[in-house]
Amino acid sequence: MGVLDVMAKIADYMPTAVKPSTKPSLYERLFWTAIALVVYLIMANTPLYGIVQAGPEQILLVQIIFASNRGTLMELGIGPIVTAGLIMQILVGAKLIDLDLSNPENRKKFTAAQKTLGVFLAGFEAAMYVLSCRYWYPTGGNPFLQCSASWTTRLIVWAQLFLASYMVIMLDEMIQKGWGLGSGVSLFILSGVATTIFWNLFSPFTLSTQAGGAEPVGFIPYVIATIQAGGGLGDILVRPGGRDLTGLMATIAIIIILLYLDAMKIEIPVSTPKMYTVKSRIPLKLLYVANIPILFVGILYANILVFATIFRTYLGGILPTWVVELLAKYDEEGRLVGGLAYYLASPNGLYSVFADPVHIIVYSVLVVILAIMFGLMWVEVSGLSPASQAEELVNSGFEIPGMRRNPKILEAMLAKYIYPLTVLSSIIVALIAVTADIFGAYGTGTGLLLAIGIVQQYYMLIAYERTLEAYPLLKRLVGE
Repeated sequence: MGVLDVMAKIADYMPTAVKPSTKPSLYERLFWTAIALVVYLIMANTPLYGIVQAGPEQILLVQIIFASNRGTLMELGIGPIVTAGLIMQILVGAKLIDLDLSNPENRKKFTAAQKTLGVFLAGFEAAMYVLSCRYWYPTGGNPFLQCSASWTTRLIVWAQLFLASYMVIMLDEMIQKGWGLGSGVSLFILSGVATTIFWNLFSPFTLSTQAGGAEPVGFIPYVIATIQAGGGLGDILVRPGGRDLTGLMATIAIIIILLYLDAMKIEIPVSTPKMYTVKSRIPLKLLYVANIPILFVGILYANILVFATIFRTYLGGILPTWVVELLAKYDEEGRLVGGLAYYLASPNGLYSVFADPVHIIVYSVLVVILAIMFGLMWVEVSGLSPASQAEELVNSGFEIPGMRRNPKILEAMLAKYIYPLTVLSSIIVALIAVTADIFGAYGTGTGLLLAIGIVQQYYMLIAYERTLEAYPLLKRLVGE
């Protein structure tokens, strides 16, 4: 019995969501999806019991990608699920785990093993947060042993983080098994982005200014306060340290551009020997790898921050200073001022661009290069490569008109389209994310890319379900 079999067997002993005996109606699935969202939002706003402080300020990009909220039950968010899914997908795609996911039994084993890995990561990450004395104050040089919290308190906080993460895994499992629509991961990410945009627009809370005053965080309250104070258009157009009219216009423009680009496709003509008179086309989306490259860049950035914190906390006296600062360099006030993490940190509006143009140039170049690398890697490991696509077409009985029905020939033909599309789409999504961050778009560029993609998926899914309910005969044709 291999490691994968052991992990799958462990999942059999865990509490799990039961698959519905009959497929629920669309409205029932929408109801359970809403219930899962409400439970998640409650946990995301419930503070951890036993903590003294919420911990270091959480990077907005990390908060959006992992749908997390510091100092609450959703401190880890969907991080364990996303990390486990990526690890398993890469291992299978790279053939390090020999598993045919088209086989239902293998797919079931893969899903069970992924759940076990996700639960293990949830326990490990929760332990790291607690052992690093994140929510309390170190009383000596080593936060692991010298922390203001007792071991009992730390164990209680660990249990809260672990159980909340397991609840998220269960909610995602419930939705994917047919009780809801889509996936819990997508739903929670969309919720996080929507919440961020809402607060950027309407938050009534205030922040301190350099002049010693206070102004509302939300753009709408800020506009009202500015008008009452006799301010002009310039004060609203560009705003230091906050959301402004430029960011709002950038948000709307990015949404329109993404919707337009998503509809663009490149079509490859194909035919089948069984029906010589019927010709078809395979549509390849212009954004072939969608938002995956920029998502990987965000995950890489999050992991760099995590390892930089670990090195600085535990290995600061062992490793040379330049090694620690190579990942992340902080000033005396704890602000990120250098290292790889600094140059992967997105700008926050036009003011930050003028303050440090070198950072913006390096950031833009790094994001584009990494996006291309991750895009090409994802195509190879996710079944989107020319070889995988050619094999699927041949197995389906399709061929390119005027060419022999040979997988190698078809693969070479598809490679002329897929690899340039991969590079082009990776560059496009990277530039969109960079541009959105430079102009201070609400929800960050990465958040908007993820949110628009998820909204489109839900739109198509709901339209599909409504069509099946309106025309029951179609259920037989699609095998439902």
